[in-house]
Formats: sequence, C-alpha cells, structure tokens
Amino acid sequence: MPEVALVGKTNVGKSTLFSALTMLPVKIEARPFTTIRPNVGIAYLKVKCVCRELGVKDNPRNSICRDGVRYIPVKIIDLAGLIPGAHEGRGLGNKFLDEMREADGIIHVVDASGSTDAEGRPCPPGSHDPLLDVEMIEREVDLWIFGMLRQDWAKIARSVEHGKLSVEEAVSSRLSGLKISIKHVRETLEKLDLRSKKLGAWSEETLLTFVKHLFRIAKPFVIAANKCDLPESVNNVRRLKEVYGDDVVIPCSAEAELALRRAAEKGLIEYTAGDSKFKIANREKLTREQLKALELIKQRVLDVWGSTGVQEVLNTTYFKRLNMIPVYPVADPDSLTDSEGNVLPDVYLVPRGTTARELAYIIHTELGESFIYAIDARKKVRLGEDSVLNENDVISIVAAKRVKRK
Repeated sequence: MPEVALVGKTNVGKSTLFSALTMLPVKIEARPFTTIRPNVGIAYLKVKCVCRELGVKDNPRNSICRDGVRYIPVKIIDLAGLIPGAHEGRGLGNKFLDEMREADGIIHVVDASGSTDAEGRPCPPGSHDPLLDVEMIEREVDLWIFGMLRQDWAKIARSVEHGKLSVEEAVSSRLSGLKISIKHVRETLEKLDLRSKKLGAWSEETLLTFVKHLFRIAKPFVIAANKCDLPESVNNVRRLKEVYGDDVVIPCSAEAELALRRAAEKGLIEYTAGDSKFKIANREKLTREQLKALELIKQRVLDVWGSTGVQEVLNTTYFKRLNMIPVYPVADPDSLTDSEGNVLPDVYLVPRGTTARELAYIIHTELGESFIYAIDARKKVRLGEDSVLNENDVISIVAAKRVKRK
C-alpha cells in the first residue's frame, strides 16, 4: 500500500487535516484497519465502484462499498511540524526527515490565509506569503538529501568509475532508505542530461540541482492550501496555482471537513466526504451556535470552492500525482467472486502501466511465478503477461499452481 506523508510548518492545520482524513467516511462498526501508531492513520480514497455497472451486490473484504461508492484504505503519516534549519537538526527536524523516508508521496499543508509566520507563530491574516512556506519545506528536504549524498559522493563516484556499479545503482543504493529507486535516478539523469557527465566532475550546484529534481520525481507532492475559508486565501490560492499548477494546489478547509464529519457521525446532518453540500437531519437537535457554524461552512467553503477540498486532496495525491489506478482481482471471472464466494472482494491500487503478470505478483509471489494468463472479466478475453491493465479492470489470474489467498 503506497504511503503518503503530511508535511508542513507548525500551526497550519496539519493535525486537523490528519484528523479529518483518518475518520471513517461512513459510520461502520467493524473497521478493516486501525491506527498503526500515534502518528500514522488510515484514510479512505473515494471512487465509483464497479458493482452497479456489473449489476452485482458486492461484499468487499479489504475496502468498503456504500451506495455504489468504494472507499479504499490508504496509509497517512503525520510528520512533525517543520521550521527553517530542520536539515541541521533544528526543532524536530531529525524526527521529521527520518519519518519521511517511508512516504511514497507528500501532501504539503500550507496556511493559504497567510496567518502564520515562517516559524509557525500566529500573525495577522494576509501578512505572510504561503509560497515562502512551500519553498522552505522544499529547501530543507533538498539540503538534507544533498548532505547525505555529498558526504559519500567521492566514494560513489569511484565505484562508478571503477565499473563496480552504474550511476543509477550507486545513487539509488545510497538513497534506498528513502524509497528512491533506480528508475527514479535514471529518469532524473535523463531529464537533466547528466548521463554522460562523470560524477567526479559534478559541481555542488549540479548535485543540488540533481537532488531537487530527484526528490520531486521520487516523491510527488500535492499542496493542500488550507484555511481557504478566510478571505485572504482567495488571492494566495490563485498565486499558488500560477506557480505550481491546478493539479497540484487544492484549496481546502480541514476544520470545516472535520466539523461536518463529526456532525454526520452524530446524526445531526447527512454528509459524505467530498460532497458539495450537506443536509440537516434534525434541526431541533442543533443549537443556535451549531446552526450558525454550519451556515458559515456553507457560505465560506462549499459555496465558494465546491467542497471542503479534503477528499480531493487525498484522491488527487493517489490518482493524479502517484498515478495509481484501482483494479479488482477475482478468482472466478463469471461470478466475479473469490474462492470463498465473496463478490468483488478486493480492490488493489496499482501504478498505471501495471501488467497482468505484475498484478499476479502483487497479489502473491507464487501466483506471479506460476502465471499462465489472465482473463478480463468484462470482455471475457484472455490477457497475456504483458497486457497493461486499465482503471477499474476486473481481472482473474490463471496460474499453474493453486495459491491459497488469505
């Protein structure tokens, strides 16, 4: 399961976003996952399930389906707040950077209202530029990785020059703890046209430029432009989008989302994560203050931005930035069941471009090793091992060796 880290300076609403993300999307008694440790939780991607298209009543095992919507659990890591100088150990920098190793992608939470200064201290709304916060986080991470490579660069260069390792192997080996692969290094070298340049001839500036591009390729990021309910956020969101793009910058209000989810959990309103509106279930149970708060959320968030943005932040991170797609493996392509009769039991998140055989390996090593062919359950056609899977494919793997799945 790909993991995504929440990063940001202190007091930008990161913990509120973490709380809003990791609440169950619907009220369910039996949770398929629980919190793993205090700073790690489970959030849910929201996608249209294939059950209604295929005309079946599913009973999922590794996810949840409610009213034709599949909620897919993913791991979210809440990192310590960052301040300038973190790469040198200032504040909780070492803790932040060490825990970031596990992440496949980054959600960078910024205070879009500009109401916290560079150190995370409260300041008048609009008095701080949130673009500086994005630059600060990027700089701290870049300098941290740069420091890791620079101290061993002579050794890395020698191993390549003596033919012991390729550039990709040598660099990725040093950074393997950061989930940086040979593929990531190769893509960066090609992008910067550095493949033909000897490592020993790289300047520190070249190495830093390489690190900057490598990190963004290895760990794609989304900017959660938080506190979008404040008037000062409108212009700052526009500026962030101009620099980083519409697909990267998502305006959101973690506080509004958390309030709506808690109200829905108590049965006060009808609301599902990502919705553009809510419905008051029982007005008599709400106090005057609660009604006023709900009206403000409607006026300042939902009417302005179309949603609280929290669900969009999560879905954008996985489906657009990490480029994942959902696929549904089944044992029987006719009944769409597993070996125990569960209909559409599992949904897997796989990288776009995954082949049928690669899916078999993801499910179980022995299934991949004994792969014969796959079946597209919709079209009822055979797929070879190199057939590339599409979003929402329902796939049955036929293997020489029967594998008992858990």
